[in-house]
Amino acid sequence: MGTLVDTYIESNRDRFLEELKVFLTIPSVSTLPEHKPDIERASEFVAAKLRAAGMQKVERIATEGHPLVYGEWMGAPGKPTVLCYGHYDVQPPDPLEEWITPPFEPSIRDGNLYARGASDDKGQMYIHVKAAEALRNVGGALPVNLKFLIEGEEEVGGLAVDRYVGENAEKLRCDVALVSDTEMFAPGLPTLCVGLRGLVYTELVATGAAQDLHSGMYGGAAPNPLLGLLRIISQLQSPDYRVQVPGFYDDVEPPTPEEKASWAQLPFDEKAFLREEVGSPCLVGEEGFEVLERLWARPTLEVHGFVGGFQGEGAKTVIPAKASAKVSMRLVPRQDPPKILAAFEKQVERLTPPGLRVQVKMLSTAEAVLMSPTHPYLQAAVEALTETFHKPTVFIRAGGSIPIVARFQDSLGVPVVLMGFGLPDDRLHSPNEKFYLPNFFDGIRAVTRFWENLAETRR
Repeated sequence: MGTLVDTYIESNRDRFLEELKVFLTIPSVSTLPEHKPDIERASEFVAAKLRAAGMQKVERIATEGHPLVYGEWMGAPGKPTVLCYGHYDVQPPDPLEEWITPPFEPSIRDGNLYARGASDDKGQMYIHVKAAEALRNVGGALPVNLKFLIEGEEEVGGLAVDRYVGENAEKLRCDVALVSDTEMFAPGLPTLCVGLRGLVYTELVATGAAQDLHSGMYGGAAPNPLLGLLRIISQLQSPDYRVQVPGFYDDVEPPTPEEKASWAQLPFDEKAFLREEVGSPCLVGEEGFEVLERLWARPTLEVHGFVGGFQGEGAKTVIPAKASAKVSMRLVPRQDPPKILAAFEKQVERLTPPGLRVQVKMLSTAEAVLMSPTHPYLQAAVEALTETFHKPTVFIRAGGSIPIVARFQDSLGVPVVLMGFGLPDDRLHSPNEKFYLPNFFDGIRAVTRFWENLAETRR
């Protein structure tokens, strides 16, 4: 059926692209309340397109946060069931002035589609929908059973979908989950991601005096929450980038020598990575580890923002009564998020200067995951990618976190195939996010082949 499916995809290229553009015009920013109507529109768009692709029992599921979208096609008895996951929410587009074209007015330049959410994750998630449509229209039926679960809170922690999966394991029962929210290692190089770092994301809230104080009248006597947070955070990481939280590295599981050897064979150019992706004077990180190992298999601590005091033009000499900072830690296999959070809270308490009260708020967590590339269902994906891109598939890990992946493994007990089609320079979460259009169409082809391969795979 592969040739017929390829023909269908090619003959519908323009329509597929126009539909994706419409999807990308919806500013479904999940973290900002003013975009609640856009979140509703995006979820309605996904539900409509699932119905158009032939899915049944399509529903928008209300949650305490943003809606989930579910649909299924269960017309292949005796064949594997695939749970397709993605998200329709996006990050805020700020700073707007750095976008070459407006973030919610999709624009094509040099074979790339530029828009917020183009790669993360609307474009990649829509690959699954169009793959289902292609197979249904060519063959009248699908080679496997499909269930879709699309969420609207991935960019703010995914609490609603995490709860839903934990409470609806029977409804979501499947043999394998498919997630396209990762990247290929290089253009044209088929890539399967087999590991993700975990996450503990916190907010430190420091309070001092009962109200803002005049720094001339009270400076030298009143505690300053901004300075206090700076002192705490400066002691959470050593000058050689080691995290200074007692017990932080106790459970770290290093990659195997075989995995490290395979990474050494990847076409990675450190100078190009610095120049084209990072853009800083130099790279930094733990001594004694290669760049890819630091990115994929070492835990880290990062600071994402400070809030407090006077931020306007000119001068206002106040000691703020309150300040906050966002701090996260990326974790690797065997590191337990609750254990790390508890150790972090103790260290913050120990480092808090006199006169201040510092609360650690937990914003989100995710466990690290690592999958075996020899699993038959992952091998079905390898074959599909190799056939589509005409090159051997490589295995990588990703430095980011997809919280739902660990939940799928724990609650549903199934392997997760991380078959992503983004590229390292897609500028996720940054201005001028893009999606390489050949990967959109090749992704549809690869997913259809994956499902066809699964239909012939035995556990």
